[in-house]
Amino acid sequence: MEIITWFTAVGAAAQILFASRMLVQWVLSERARAVVNPALFWWLSLLASLLMSFYGYLRHDLAIMLWQLISYYIYIYNLKLKGQLARLNILITVFLVAAPIVLLVSEWQGPEEFAALFLNDEHIPYELLALGFVGQALFTLRFVYQLYASYRLKVSVLPPAFWVISLIACLMVQVYGVFRLDVVLVFGQAGGLITYTRNIMLYRKARTKQGEAVEPESKTDEKSAAK
Repeated sequence: MEIITWFTAVGAAAQILFASRMLVQWVLSERARAVVNPALFWWLSLLASLLMSFYGYLRHDLAIMLWQLISYYIYIYNLKLKGQLARLNILITVFLVAAPIVLLVSEWQGPEEFAALFLNDEHIPYELLALGFVGQALFTLRFVYQLYASYRLKVSVLPPAFWVISLIACLMVQVYGVFRLDVVLVFGQAGGLITYTRNIMLYRKARTKQGEAVEPESKTDEKSAAK
């Protein structure tokens, strides 16, 4: 198996966009001293997911294509919540909505051919494919959780558990990438370890400050009640 091929550039571009979204979110969060959720984060996520789906298509990697498909539409939903889709031309919107499905459907040539291409033990050992599926599944489930939290609040948010799940999934995908000899996955997730950990720290600091603010108020209320 070749470690670097011509389409490695496609995967690398996707990972650069994924890293860029985290960098943007990280910088803006550091400025605000709180975890923020900018529209640019979701635009970069959408473009990166589209490229990553194409990379999975070229590499015949079902773990990448399937879970990117789910994440992709969660990115679109968040852009809708932020009022971004209404600004686009209808043809561009249709293209963005249809593109990943077209890629996945284009691979379908019947169940036997599909299994031979994507579920081939010689191409990807089953236990390694399972690891990749779980890692990619966690990456997707973090956005399913984010979608649920955003739906309840009717506004796009990035809750604390999102970053915890991201950190666990990042470690699993890196292990998968090492065994798969996939430099795109290995180096693409390196920056995520820092940003996911940092956002968890920001949330903990915010909770600590809230606790310190509530405690003096509680003591004041107790003194007032005693009088």
